[in-house]
Amino acid sequence: QVQLVESGGGSVQAGESLKLSCVTSGGQFKISTLAWYRQKPGKEREMVATIGGWGGTTYADSVKGRFTVTRDNVQNTIWLQMDDLKPDDSGVYYCYWTGRDAWGQGTQVTVSS
Repeated sequence: QVQLVESGGGSVQAGESLKLSCVTSGGQFKISTLAWYRQKPGKEREMVATIGGWGGTTYADSVKGRFTVTRDNVQNTIWLQMDDLKPDDSGVYYCYWTGRDAWGQGTQVTVSS
């Protein structure tokens, strides 16, 4: 059974940065695609970024150029570097293991103007 544990959320001002971490266990991490999703209040969960086992990435249009997803296949961890944060980036951010349909518990990000 895979486990995902996010950390790194917090409250920041617009224009500042945060880096989220997702530490995983229990699966074949290095060949797996993982993703970051976020859920804004009253909205459905939306994909923010994905990263494949080979390192290929995709991003939602709203975060391109500001967010960067990376991974370390030894530490079984992915990160989401979020720069130039905007109030609309606020929400709960979740780590997701696509092939196992497994979610972390989420970490709150709040950006104030």
